Amino acid sequence: MAPKRSTAAKTNPAAPVVLSPRALGRATLERQLLLRRTPMSAKDAVEHLVGLQAQNTRPPYYQLCARLDGFAPAELAELMESREVVRIVTLRSTIHLHTAADALTLRPLVQAARDRELRTFRKGLAGVDPDRLGALARELVEERPRTPKEIREALLAEWPEADPQALGVAARCLLPLVQVTPRGVWGRSGRVALTTAEHWLGSPSEPVPAPDAAVLRYLGAFGPASVRDMQTWAGLTRLREVFERLRPRLMTFRDENGTELFDLPDAPRPDEDTPAPPRFLPEFDNVLLGHADRTRVIPPRYRGRNGNGNQSHGTVLVDGFLAAIWRLGGGAGAGAGPGAGPGATTLTVQPLGRLSRADRDAVTEEAVRMLATLTTAATDAHGYDIRFATFVDFER
Repeated sequence: MAPKRSTAAKTNPAAPVVLSPRALGRATLERQLLLRRTPMSAKDAVEHLVGLQAQNTRPPYYQLCARLDGFAPAELAELMESREVVRIVTLRSTIHLHTAADALTLRPLVQAARDRELRTFRKGLAGVDPDRLGALARELVEERPRTPKEIREALLAEWPEADPQALGVAARCLLPLVQVTPRGVWGRSGRVALTTAEHWLGSPSEPVPAPDAAVLRYLGAFGPASVRDMQTWAGLTRLREVFERLRPRLMTFRDENGTELFDLPDAPRPDEDTPAPPRFLPEFDNVLLGHADRTRVIPPRYRGRNGNGNQSHGTVLVDGFLAAIWRLGGGAGAGAGPGAGPGATTLTVQPLGRLSRADRDAVTEEAVRMLATLTTAATDAHGYDIRFATFVDFER
């Protein structure tokens, strides 16, 4: 049954309604396909979500498992092997999984951020001609995919006084480099090997697009949101004028701190009491990173509990908010899963606060569903060992 729409959708834009963190969370979860699993193809989901965070190889599969009805890892793997989706550095200077079309347009859009990143390495690039470096790196990776080490060594031969790390970063910033398969393909392994998006996809990069379309797509997947939210998500600056240009096409609200929020007029804004079932999200899921103010999904008292710096944990949402962290690992133990025994696939859930018995049962059910999709334990006769236990000491 479709959720009730918030009365905020019918407000007078001259007097923006204040939306609570809970109301904002429900709106974002609806657009992130996290209020109910959606019968959408993996490719359509990647496009709708404007990419999936993919710093590690498995998180995109977990992200779609949490969102799509009937998802199977092979579906996404096939898209990667057919080059319909690719792994490429885009938003926030991190690796994302994008459709081929988005890789060719979003990468030029965020080039300004890559240019800023490159300037931070200028001391290690003294005497290096960036145009020459870009041309040489392109020649190398389009001859055949190269590992980052191979790229650094080849560039170091040209500029032996330069910092090797800076040379590698420069190649990544100057060129739209994609990680070629089998890297990231489910059930296979492969080291990082890079070539240009144009070469891998057989299409030229698009000219730098106006950011208007990207703003509208961001709001469709993450709204309602502020200018700063969008800038945080994209790793871009100076987007205020874009929002102002689009203002006549948008609705406005306020959050409880008085920050102005923009949204698409016809976007769903469910009632804040709409049920939100438990969901297991991998580290760095964009729903956790897509806003400057993350209180719509991360309660202030749990800020930083799902990761610090480069150390991140899987997130469990309960009632739409971060309520626990999780990790997956082999081994035996006293668990709650069906048929758990020696050699069972072990998933440990660490609640950050009290979970009711009903919540624990719902989390366990969701865990079993995830494991049935993303592990082979269902066929190895050992089953699942789902524990509620502490594995991170936040007091240390």
